Amino acid sequence: MRKRTTKTKVGAAAVALGVAGVTFVSTGSATGHGYTDSPISRQKLCQNGTVTDCGSIQWEPQSVEGPKGFPGAGPADGTICAGGNSRFAQLDDPRGGSWPATRVTAGQSYTFRWQFTARHRTTDFKYYITRNGWNPSQKLTRAALDPQPFLTVPYNSQQPPATLSHSGTVPAGKSGKHLILAVWTIADTANAFYACSDVQF
Repeated sequence: MRKRTTKTKVGAAAVALGVAGVTFVSTGSATGHGYTDSPISRQKLCQNGTVTDCGSIQWEPQSVEGPKGFPGAGPADGTICAGGNSRFAQLDDPRGGSWPATRVTAGQSYTFRWQFTARHRTTDFKYYITRNGWNPSQKLTRAALDPQPFLTVPYNSQQPPATLSHSGTVPAGKSGKHLILAVWTIADTANAFYACSDVQF
């Protein structure tokens, strides 16, 4: 069961993208579940201090959990990056399109990586990307995403290892800044985990 953590006020957003591993800071928060760190997710950017003014997500990047069934169900539009969890609303704030972005190449293979702190039985992992012409200064909605995931990795109710990587082709025909939404659907609960990663083509 997750415990609430005290929100901490921190400075202005950093501009450099820090992808080096950082030891998780424990403050008595939940044992948690999982998040993506490749491409680096907004919650990981908050946890490692690259982005500040993040509220309690900085202490528990693994806890972005919400109803499963996306896109037919799941978090409401405008709350997708936080999994519909108001405690983590800072993840939904587009910050004027200034979130640090990972460089990717359209039409080429990319290795996506999850880190898990609780290894739930898993239905699948799905990856969505924003449409051409989306507005990165707006909160994420379903209408801003291509309607079908560009990568689906079935997992047949198995438990993943502590770190899981899988490769997929990033869609061709993309340029500029986009957002990748990763959804980890749990097999034996009503929930899924959500991670938004800003990317630059």
